[in-house]
Amino acid sequence: MNIYSSTHQYLLGLDVGSSSVKASLVDIESGNCVATAFYPEHEAPIKAIKTGWAEQAPQMWWDNACLALKKVKASAHVQGQQIKAIGLSYQMHGLVCVDKEQKVLRDAIIWCDSRAVPYGERAFNELSANRCLAHLLNSPGNFTAAKLAWVKENEPHIYERIYKVMLPGDYIAMKLSGDINTTIGGLSEGIFWDFKEKRVAQFLLDYYGIDATLLPHVVPTFDIQSRVSPQVAQELGLEPGTPIAYRAGDQPNNALSLNVFNPGEIASTAGTSGVVYGVLGEVGYDKKSRVNTFAHVNYTPDIDRLGVLLCINGTGILNAWVRRNIALEGIDYQDMNQLCAQVPIGSDGVSVIPFGNGAERVLENQEIGCSISGLNFNHHTRNHLIRAAQEGIVFSFCYGMEVMQTMGMNIQHIHAGRANMFLSPIFRETLSSTSGASIELYDTDGSIGAARGAGIGCGIYHDHTEAFATLKRLAVIEPDSKNANQYQEAYERWKTTLKKYIKQ
Repeated sequence: MNIYSSTHQYLLGLDVGSSSVKASLVDIESGNCVATAFYPEHEAPIKAIKTGWAEQAPQMWWDNACLALKKVKASAHVQGQQIKAIGLSYQMHGLVCVDKEQKVLRDAIIWCDSRAVPYGERAFNELSANRCLAHLLNSPGNFTAAKLAWVKENEPHIYERIYKVMLPGDYIAMKLSGDINTTIGGLSEGIFWDFKEKRVAQFLLDYYGIDATLLPHVVPTFDIQSRVSPQVAQELGLEPGTPIAYRAGDQPNNALSLNVFNPGEIASTAGTSGVVYGVLGEVGYDKKSRVNTFAHVNYTPDIDRLGVLLCINGTGILNAWVRRNIALEGIDYQDMNQLCAQVPIGSDGVSVIPFGNGAERVLENQEIGCSISGLNFNHHTRNHLIRAAQEGIVFSFCYGMEVMQTMGMNIQHIHAGRANMFLSPIFRETLSSTSGASIELYDTDGSIGAARGAGIGCGIYHDHTEAFATLKRLAVIEPDSKNANQYQEAYERWKTTLKKYIKQ
């Protein structure tokens, strides 16, 4: 007997990451996620032919998406005709090139590939920083437009065959439907959107010598963007014509999954790297490009809703390094949380600078490494180092949030999933008490958010308020006003230490 009635209807969310593709089914009536599956179970490979390069085969994403979809349908005993809409989340900033037959011309250059950095920097300098920031809100940097410029110069035999360029989510939508399109949000994350002129950034395309016809047709983020083709429907057991009704990059989508839509609202994640993503209600940018600004999911040419993205490379990866190299063998993360709770706020003067996972944008792309300051061999123990590492991660978040505040963002509430570093009470309490913001924890993820987004896009839900009415808040962490001075003293000491390492 099926545990879910055949009369139930569902929304499907696909989250296409560089490690795996995750699929979730959300019951339309209850709003509950009834099943989740991902593929592959091990981390998907990334090709690094040269140092700094990172490529993946788009066909691999599609194969993984098909397998994850079949797994989640089987797990929930759901038939294709019960799935009423599909939403997509995807790894940002990638470049997929296809010809007129929709065949991929080369492996995708993905988000963490750095080969295009000189192309972005040259455009930033020659077009002028003021012009780029005023129109693009970012340096062209290492984003999709600069990657396409690299292909044009270094692989002209491929470039001349390109019919359309796409982001990873656009490619999955094409495979589902046969239609090639993108969103304004997608254009903005590729640095193809001019926020001042409210149209494609023609001046940047002209600089690179890129024909605007290579860009896909633009569709709204929330709408019936395309429909599942009969051939794919038969292959995957879906209903022909099922609408693809929402699409967004992983960080804007993560904010959506946490019901972050309005100016001043903040979403945060703290896995291997950490992200603080806030919504700005007016066009703004950081003159030093220490944070990036993109169109949020509810941006339109008439309504400014910008997502300000702070990324810290050295977050959970530092905590994992501490567990492997400093904690005793057999100690898990929960044990570490208990050990660092035995140490007072500020770790008795020990500060950890957590930037040991490459160049940090918040430090203007300086690579200063990880360092420990204030260590006393006669007093401090591994417990102090464990706590100081978690505090150092929090302080790096707060350091970046100060940049966001200079852009006019009033940070009062942080929404996060109960996962990764947010499972640590010390991490949560330190972040809330140092930033002065309350933290709300939710049980959700990107694929569930994409499913809810599809419900908005196809009109099943009237708006995001209805779509997220059943989102479960698991806990609220309020700032510790009693010990506020101790947190601030530790943070100020950390910033003083940081200044010794960075070039002003």
